[in-house]
Amino acid sequence: MMLVELTTVPGTAIPVAEFKDHLRLGSGFSDTALQDGVLENYLRAALATIEARTGKMLFERSFQWTLTAWRDLGAQALPTAPVSAITSLTITDRLGVDEVIASDKYYLEQDMHRPRLVAASLCLPTIPVGGTATIVLTAGFGAAWSDIPQDLQQAVLLLAAHYYENRSDTTPAGDEIPHGVASLIQRYRTVRLFGGGL
Repeated sequence: MMLVELTTVPGTAIPVAEFKDHLRLGSGFSDTALQDGVLENYLRAALATIEARTGKMLFERSFQWTLTAWRDLGAQALPTAPVSAITSLTITDRLGVDEVIASDKYYLEQDMHRPRLVAASLCLPTIPVGGTATIVLTAGFGAAWSDIPQDLQQAVLLLAAHYYENRSDTTPAGDEIPHGVASLIQRYRTVRLFGGGL
């Protein structure tokens, strides 16, 4: 299984101004924008970390997910949330021949933690031996910073500030994130059951 990001978050959507306010950086100077690129990088790093920890895409964008077998013949849990649309479903055989599945053969079952691709009839289309299913989907809370829940906004700002303030620290600190960030994202984390499979 492989999840590929097809579209990226544009720089105009990254909340650099809000981050400057959070850091209480000075303003009104001729070099006010000097650090904008650096601040954007720390925000992107914080966004990526929180998305990885929660399994939730914060900014809305398109993804392509390829898998070789359905876990359940009638429905397949999707690898991320929240999902607002399934754009396409394509079955590819081992020779590379594609079959685009009509959209009336499946539907999206929305869920904050575990959205699913569900068969409109009994079963999802068969994935041939040596073949793949490719799902193109749209996931994320929205295209704008304001679309993201406020507690996740705060978590991004806190984590980006942590990265910014500790940018010179070369001491290995494990994979721990600040307690305040962990508390804010806790309710968005997906509970993994049955060995963590999707």
